[in-house]
Amino acid sequence: MPFQKIQPEKLSSAVIRQIELLILRGILRPGERLPPERDLSERLGVSRPSLRAALAELQDQGLLTSRAGAGVYVADVLGSAFSPALIRLFGTHDEAVFDYLSFRRDIEALAAERAARLGSDSDLAVIGAIMDKMVAAQASGSEEEQARLDAQFHSAIIEAGHNVVMLHMMRSMFDLLRQGVFYNRSAMFHQPAARDALLAQHQAINTALQARAPEAARAAVEAHLDFVAAALRDQRSAERNEAIARQRLEQETGPRRD
Repeated sequence: MPFQKIQPEKLSSAVIRQIELLILRGILRPGERLPPERDLSERLGVSRPSLRAALAELQDQGLLTSRAGAGVYVADVLGSAFSPALIRLFGTHDEAVFDYLSFRRDIEALAAERAARLGSDSDLAVIGAIMDKMVAAQASGSEEEQARLDAQFHSAIIEAGHNVVMLHMMRSMFDLLRQGVFYNRSAMFHQPAARDALLAQHQAINTALQARAPEAARAAVEAHLDFVAAALRDQRSAERNEAIARQRLEQETGPRRD
């Protein structure tokens, strides 16, 4: 008969499995610091030697990293999604920029549909709370905070879709956006009217999600990213026109002195 004796699981293996799942599900994020060893062992209900063995194994796997005198952190597992050479290409070719927006439009529309159908009440509460912060940031005029919350809002929608592959793939894409690889949000949307339009679009997405309306959530995301793509095209066109106009001006008045 194909039965074998049950082997008791080592405590360190149980710790490894729990931390792996927290990273896989996106609850522990890249760069996040784990609690101090004493606190973590108490929370997990294991001895410190068992915890140390688990953390050492997770570091060998490349999921955690230790910083001397600073503690243990979740490794930057997102950075491996694209090579540095490919990232440089992304940032220097318009084709990649607009393909990025098209990709986001397709994936995030699907994620919004999933979030409206599969997101828990807590998932939707998180999205709603971020939306409230976006409104407050808009009122305060903090462009940097608005950009940060924008990325956080979209990430929360991905998380609410409960697909871990989609979650980590999109986090890596958002990380490149935060680095300014594809475009600079603040440069694109420095006009109050543009920021007001963006806020209204995010509110439309949030409204559809809170109503658990999958088709409306999909349509709102598509409309939002269509707006972003159009704004980026307009910005690129304006930059080209300005470069040409400066050449004409120099031809008429001589080289410009900045």
